[in-house]
Amino acid sequence: MKATYHKYMLEFKRPSGTSRGVLTEKETWFISIEHNGKKGIGECGILRGLSADDRPDYERRLQWTCENINLGVTALWDALIEFPSIQFGVEMAFQSLASANPFELFPSDFTNGAQAMDVNGLIWMGEEAYMKEQIEEKLADGFRCVKLKIGAIEFEKELSLLRYIRTHFTADQVELRVDANGAFDKNDALDKLTQLSEFELHSIEQPIAKNQADSMAELCKNTPFPIALDEELIGVYSTADKEELLQKIKPQYIILKPSFVGGFRGTQEWIDLAEKHQIGWWITSALESNIGLNAIAQWTYLQNSPLPQGLGTGALYTNNFDSPLQVKAGQLWYKKEVGWSFDFAFFEKR
Repeated sequence: MKATYHKYMLEFKRPSGTSRGVLTEKETWFISIEHNGKKGIGECGILRGLSADDRPDYERRLQWTCENINLGVTALWDALIEFPSIQFGVEMAFQSLASANPFELFPSDFTNGAQAMDVNGLIWMGEEAYMKEQIEEKLADGFRCVKLKIGAIEFEKELSLLRYIRTHFTADQVELRVDANGAFDKNDALDKLTQLSEFELHSIEQPIAKNQADSMAELCKNTPFPIALDEELIGVYSTADKEELLQKIKPQYIILKPSFVGGFRGTQEWIDLAEKHQIGWWITSALESNIGLNAIAQWTYLQNSPLPQGLGTGALYTNNFDSPLQVKAGQLWYKKEVGWSFDFAFFEKR
């Protein structure tokens, strides 16, 4: 068995704002493995400044992984516990290698094109007019669940945007989620949640920054509408630590990005614990290319979650790979008749 790794820079179609700054490009890495004439591909979806494995030795660990690919997926997953995005890339690559079609990792009614998944429409931070433009576009496209990133412009303007939506669409017509990315101060977060509750929101992701467990627990206890943990889960590796965090904070939801929490295996551990403690969950991408998004979407479909997932990110980039993943009227479909623009010679051509 032979493995190689490759860096690739994804270019945003337009700068995309978060509370941590504006994104213009996104670094990703691929692991390609070959055995007995077959090939598999996996994506290591690191997000600089946020991923637990954003470390100086990241590329060295990728090289070590490729040099030791014969250890197999289980031993490598265990050895890469502090590198969750590489864990995911390895899992994906081995599953791709074992599949009849390297891009159809988990055959189902989804990959057959018979069933779709509900996804949320994502509204990036920016000037009020730009956010309003995005909102109108998503609603016109038929999304019944819209997620707004908040925390970067004046709070009153964000309230105005939410008021604008609710003036035209009731909570029964459009589900609203907001994501603060930890932007609120713990001292006035509850007051802001109270003001936001006027708009019948489904949930808010990570209202305050991670590693403030006592304050987050207090918020989850007193919040007027559900709180979902996101960044809070990053860097929590052992099952015991995961359960301790959930028991302490008692969130209403957790949000799972396989590239951040150790791939399929790590995500499944969080799901099992969440269900044990009656905590809801859904899965989102971490801005992977369509290669990683494809694997996440296929696996997510098998989990039978009734909630809209955060998997509608395939159209963000100018240089993404064409794939069967298509978003239509707020649903993610797998259109087999649409082929891939990626082949394994891609890396050799670069």
